[in-house]
Amino acid sequence: MERDEIYSKALRAGRRTYFFDVRSTKAGDYYLTVTESKKFTEEDGTFHFKKHKIYLYKEDFSEFKNILDEMTDYIISEKGEEVISEKHQKDFKKDDENVEDENNEN
Repeated sequence: MERDEIYSKALRAGRRTYFFDVRSTKAGDYYLTVTESKKFTEEDGTFHFKKHKIYLYKEDFSEFKNILDEMTDYIISEKGEEVISEKHQKDFKKDDENVEDENNEN
């Protein structure tokens, strides 16, 4: 662990991994970094990772959490918890494809 990392957890989700790291500022206060790391494999078998990082400071935790909760609640209430994705479901069809299929049946 790096010198300024205090506490860490990782969430593996398919090709993505999310790292949650509590770090220390020079003044000794704590902040949170959230890093999304996604693995890309080349045709020759080599791979690389793309990373995106956000920094969250204590003064923003409450509002950030409120908005995150609101957004995740909205998604679940509108679309449910089932994952709908072309990559996850081989028989998945977009809404316009379903309409086109229905029109062809008539």
